[in-house]
Amino acid sequence: MLFRRENATLEKTLGTTHMTEQNRRWLLASRPQGMIKDSDFTLDTGPVPRAGEGEFVVRVTHLSFDPTQRGWLGGDTYLPAVKIGDPVRAGGIGQVVESHHPGFAVGDVVQGTFGWQEYAVSAGTTETGPVTKLHAGVTPEQALGVFGVTGLTAWFGLTDVGRPQPGDTVLVSGAAGATGSVVVQVAKALGCTVIGIAGGPDKCRWVVESAGADACIDYRSENVARRIKELAPRGVHVVFENVGGAILDAALLNIRKGARVVLCGGISSYNDTGDSRSGLNNYMQLTVMRARMEGFIILDYGARFGEGVQALAKLMAEGKLVTAVDMQEGFENCPATLRRLFEGKNVGKQLLKVADPV
Repeated sequence: MLFRRENATLEKTLGTTHMTEQNRRWLLASRPQGMIKDSDFTLDTGPVPRAGEGEFVVRVTHLSFDPTQRGWLGGDTYLPAVKIGDPVRAGGIGQVVESHHPGFAVGDVVQGTFGWQEYAVSAGTTETGPVTKLHAGVTPEQALGVFGVTGLTAWFGLTDVGRPQPGDTVLVSGAAGATGSVVVQVAKALGCTVIGIAGGPDKCRWVVESAGADACIDYRSENVARRIKELAPRGVHVVFENVGGAILDAALLNIRKGARVVLCGGISSYNDTGDSRSGLNNYMQLTVMRARMEGFIILDYGARFGEGVQALAKLMAEGKLVTAVDMQEGFENCPATLRRLFEGKNVGKQLLKVADPV
């Protein structure tokens, strides 16, 4: 009886909040040209949605910010472009405040692609996969970071595409970022020598001292190609590429025979316009070194997510995996928080806290 009374109190509290608040949404106003601007979005306020039969309403508490969102705003990629007038697509964590769905109860803390809005209605699936309940003991930061798409991208990209062996040298660009920092640590746990690339002395220090890389190159003040050659005179076995452009070109100059280049992202060019894009100069190194360059999309590994989470959880339990989170606050700061990724301001996973769960 005690549980039922407490649950009823929770439902009343959340239900009252649901009925009295307004729903703010950041809608895409225009396709961004170059760096995203506040004017590319419209802050809309309207009534909180109600759950229909087989649906539930989620009050969003945390939002994830990832470089791939920039691609979704510009046009069709591996997912359809966000439509003009729709909320910006984003992963998030929230709490169920109303439910007519047998699998979700009021008070459940859930994860899904809820978008830039304070309340979202769902039938249990989104365009990127199912809405899932958070496991006990898993924080929103972990669910959206190391145990979410970020960590899984690092795990499967490195182990399945890069396939490093103990003793290999692994080069990681964007090594202070959400995915890159996990790649550094997984590669070290697999017995590799790891060289990171990051922007600025503070980030490079974090990559070495906290993430455990053997060395980190500051692309802002060092000649990247020359430093890779100095640190890996015989060449690198695996390149985990998050940046692209000149950084990838420098890496290609330093691959060894049979190298694997993992194409995860290319954040250096996401805000480029047609006139400012440039191609690779050193791609023929792939031929000379009989190397392989391969891209991947993490959604293709959906059936194996459980496997990846278990592997990452094991590394964390063994003290071989630490995480960094850049937590901003305030729903009104959605555009500015996304910009942080392209301004080089974040260390680790970029998140925004929208509200506290009840």
